[in-house]
Amino acid sequence: MSEITKELIITAKQHEVQIAFLEDKKLVELHREKSSDQFSVGDIYLGKVRRLNSGLNAAFVDIGAEKDAFLHYLDLGTKARTLNNFVTQAIEKKKKSISNFPNEPIVEKSGKISDVLTGGQQILVQIAKESISTKGPRITTEISMAGRYVVLVPFGDKISISQKIKNSQERTRLKKIIQGIKPKNFGVIIRTVAKDKNVEDISSDLNQLLAKWNNAVNRLPFAKSPAKIADELDKTSVLIRDLVNETFNSIYIDSPFLYQEVKNYISSFSAETRKSDIVKLYKDPQPIFEHFNIAKQIKGLFGKVVTLKNGVYLIIEHTEAMHVIDVNSGNRMKKQDKEQNALEVNLEAAAEIARQLRLRDMGGLIVIDFIDLDKLTNRKILHQKMTEYMANDRAKHTILPPSKFGLIEITRQRVRQATTIEILEQCPSCRGTGKIQPSILIEEELENMLEFLFKKQLETKITIAVHPYIYAYLTKGLLSKRLKWILKFKRNIVLQSKQGYQLLEYRVFNRNMDEIILWSNKIEKTESI
Repeated sequence: MSEITKELIITAKQHEVQIAFLEDKKLVELHREKSSDQFSVGDIYLGKVRRLNSGLNAAFVDIGAEKDAFLHYLDLGTKARTLNNFVTQAIEKKKKSISNFPNEPIVEKSGKISDVLTGGQQILVQIAKESISTKGPRITTEISMAGRYVVLVPFGDKISISQKIKNSQERTRLKKIIQGIKPKNFGVIIRTVAKDKNVEDISSDLNQLLAKWNNAVNRLPFAKSPAKIADELDKTSVLIRDLVNETFNSIYIDSPFLYQEVKNYISSFSAETRKSDIVKLYKDPQPIFEHFNIAKQIKGLFGKVVTLKNGVYLIIEHTEAMHVIDVNSGNRMKKQDKEQNALEVNLEAAAEIARQLRLRDMGGLIVIDFIDLDKLTNRKILHQKMTEYMANDRAKHTILPPSKFGLIEITRQRVRQATTIEILEQCPSCRGTGKIQPSILIEEELENMLEFLFKKQLETKITIAVHPYIYAYLTKGLLSKRLKWILKFKRNIVLQSKQGYQLLEYRVFNRNMDEIILWSNKIEKTESI
């Protein structure tokens, strides 16, 4: 089995950086970071307790956001009293180091928020979830700082190792390394990418995190709540930190400044200096997202309806409480075995759904209405494949087996608002009042239709009538789109220009000039007019 080609494509605009993650040239993640973005996951703030809510057993904390941040009792962590005491002394310049700081009684799992916090108290918190809809950020007092190989946990005392590192000898080796370099009163989580790394690399990463913590503590005496004390890395650096490894192929960036920053950041991993060679500066005049076919993929993947090959399509709806996905077989020809046909459609849809969840960063509850499967074995196959397709998803998730109604329920970690992109375009014939599907997708739609007709050997000659603008686009140049279709399908394809058509309107005719209408898994022929 060939390895997957992994690439990051980064474009920097005046007020925004967009990052596309491709696997085998397919867009699987899209991230956008605006220069005005604040209150990101991982940021650390000195906040002030605004009020306590005994009914929710939670506190609302002012960190400077539009809405107060929400801190639940269970998000305090067992060392919350110790951290709060240290922060108070650090603000008063009485303490800077936590190495010999005395531990306060731990916070029990069952208790009241008022036993730990008081109104007006200044506390150190970290954003766990960004503001979503009408809710403010969700925060925690369990502070952690993530590096390339390890995560540093102030006032922790445990050494944890990623469960993805299976080899017992490697786990023992890594634990011994950390035991030898771990500072007192800090916990450490060993990340998956630390596997097979030497002590110098891991120690360097740990020292950088310690320096970050010390810088944050040094800011406390001069900070006035609400105030940001420590930044999480920008999204570009976070993705590189979490994604780039030996299996990564290339990173293309169209900004010279950002290119140099990323190259220097990767070079900071001493044992992976060679990996900085994969960073390449894109200089072509054509926009980078167009060059790598990302712009077109975005247009086709972020709509309410997502079309797959063979006529299968998904309908994706977003609500406040959940996301709902409906699987439809579309124009796919039914086989003799209805059950087998349903299974094939479901498996094809499952692969795309796993991609869509990552791409749109859909979190919370997701309900998928697959085509009904009567056999238990087929339902098990669908569940197993759905699990496999989501194996590379970095967000924590749980997938329930299909119900008797054909529904699969998924819970996926929700830390920020789902990504939405407006893809509809103004209709040139509607005087600015109507919206149409992206015109860039008409070529792909026509090609899929031709592939469907010719693959099933339903027709040998096709005539397509289109708007004059579309006709000009499809016939432009010596090696036109029409000629490419003829060479690909080895069939006769005729294009006609129709002045009275809407921009994206088209009609398809067979060799007898009877119109072919595709709908509801059927192909109907009507007499030509």
